[in-house]
This record gives sequence, C-alpha cells and structure tokens, in this order.
Amino acid sequence: MRRIAIFLAVTFALTWAYEFGVVYPASSGALTGIPPVAAQFVTGAAMFFPAIGVLVTRLVTREGFKNSVVKPRGFKKSLPWFAVAWFGPAILSVIGAAVYFLVFPQDFDPSMGAFVASTQQQAAATGAELPADTVTMMLLAQLPFAIFLAPVLNIFTTFGEEWGWRGYLVPKVSTHLRIVPTLLVTGVIWGLWHAPLTIIGHNYGTGYPTWPIGGIAAMCLFCIVVGIFLTYVTVRTGSCLAAAIGHGAINGFVSAALLFSVTGGNPFVGPLPVGIIGGSAFVVVAAFMLRDLHRREKEGTLDMPKAGLPDDVTKADLARAPKA
Repeated sequence: MRRIAIFLAVTFALTWAYEFGVVYPASSGALTGIPPVAAQFVTGAAMFFPAIGVLVTRLVTREGFKNSVVKPRGFKKSLPWFAVAWFGPAILSVIGAAVYFLVFPQDFDPSMGAFVASTQQQAAATGAELPADTVTMMLLAQLPFAIFLAPVLNIFTTFGEEWGWRGYLVPKVSTHLRIVPTLLVTGVIWGLWHAPLTIIGHNYGTGYPTWPIGGIAAMCLFCIVVGIFLTYVTVRTGSCLAAAIGHGAINGFVSAALLFSVTGGNPFVGPLPVGIIGGSAFVVVAAFMLRDLHRREKEGTLDMPKAGLPDDVTKADLARAPKA
C-alpha cells in the first residue's frame, strides 16, 4: 500500500494546489489578460498530474518503469477493444441522449435553434454577422470531428490521467481488493480528485440546492461508471492507451447532445452522460462489463495488467536476482 499512498498523496497535493492556486483565479477573472481559450488550457493542464504522480512514485520508491501498462498485448487481440474505446463513448452518449429526449420530448430541437441563436449572439458581440444556415453547418461539422479525431487528438492530455488511474492505481489496488471493490474505491477516488473543479461548476454548475456536495457525489458516481468502462478496455488490451483513447472520446463528444436541447437540460438528469438519464447507456454497459470482470475473476481468467513492482521489491532487487 506504500506506493499507492505515495501516488495518491503526490497526485492530490499537486492537483488541488494547482487548481486552488491557478485554476480558481483564472476562472474567476482574478488573473487579468487571460482569454477564455487560454483559461481552458489552464484547466486542462491538471490532467497531467496523475502521470507526474506515477513518475514521482516510481522514482522515489526505486520501482523503476517495469510493467508500465502502455504496450498492448497484441495488435489483433487488442484492435477490437481499441475500436470500442474509440467509438463506444459516442454511441453510448447518443443512446443516452435519445432516451432523455424520449422522456422530455419538449426539450428536443433537431434544428439546434437555441444553440444557433446563442452562437449568432456571440458572433454579433464581436461585430460579425453569421447566417443561421452557416452556423448550423458549422455546428454539424463538429460532430464527425468529435467522433473520429477527438479521441486521438485528446490523448495528449488524457494519457496524463489514464497512466495514473488505469495504468497504475487500478492495477495496484486490485492486488489488495477484489475487482468490484477495486472499481468502486478507485472510482470514488477519481471523482474526489475532480472536487475542486466540481465546486466551481465543472459538469454540474453551482446553482443547485445541494451545492457542492451533490455535485461531488454525482461526479463520484459518474467516475465509477466511466472507470469501469475504461478499466475494461485496459484489461482487454493490456494497455492504458485504450483508456486514454476512450477518455479522449468522452471529452470530445460529451457535450454534443446540448446542440439539440432547447433548455440546455439538467446536468443531473441529461441529455449529457453526466446525468442519470443521459448516462443510462453507460450505466447498462458498465454493469455488463463489471459482471464479466467479476466472472473472469471467479474463474481465474481475469488478466489484470501488472503495474510496476510489489511494495517490497525495487528495481535493484530485480537486478540482483539470479537469472533463470
């Protein structure tokens, strides 16, 4: 447990210090001269801290970089699960949004009128005039980009998280707990890691009665569900790169359903997958994945990737060990 404790201490300390000390002032406007796009990059930079936590832990504890959970087990065996990671989040987001709009049909606008009008207003504020048809085509053009390119373009930042969570923490915890509690515990940890951003409105806003506890709790539940999906593709490929692609796909497509919402929906309900209805497809698939992982564990066929070395072993110990 020593390496787990060090990893979590470093990751949480760096992340929370950065978010309270840099992201909060940038988001509130206290740091003048930072444009909105730059502020987004400031927030996204926090995704690198889990990877830094892995690096520090492996170096400080002399673990080395054996079993880094990066290289896939085999191309043919892994390829289908990389495809699941790449396209699965978009498919599940669409299904969840469809369920939401079936429950709340009055909120569905296939013409994207609310979003088009908002975009036109933003353009007008800068002195530009955009016809509604032009805005509609611009918005629709973002969808194939989000599906086909965002997963791999986002991997630069999502790998920073996934090397820490699915590439280190989950395999480490699984050596102490069975698979179901492992995914529950690590999902809650992942959700709590997001707490500073959740407090300032990331994903769930700030205007709800149970702020901020309700948002933090909802984020923990969402992270449990998504964590199961990302762990599953990691187990099936042997590589956290699959999780990084899946994470990138989620980040790239997560807001797409808002284009077709009249009201913008309710973050706790939908149409976004962070809501209970918008995320219903993720919940169903995660349940099947968790059941399969549990079955494999009982049968002794669960091939969880090994991350690093046991707590009582260092890289030097391996070098001194007699060759077989």
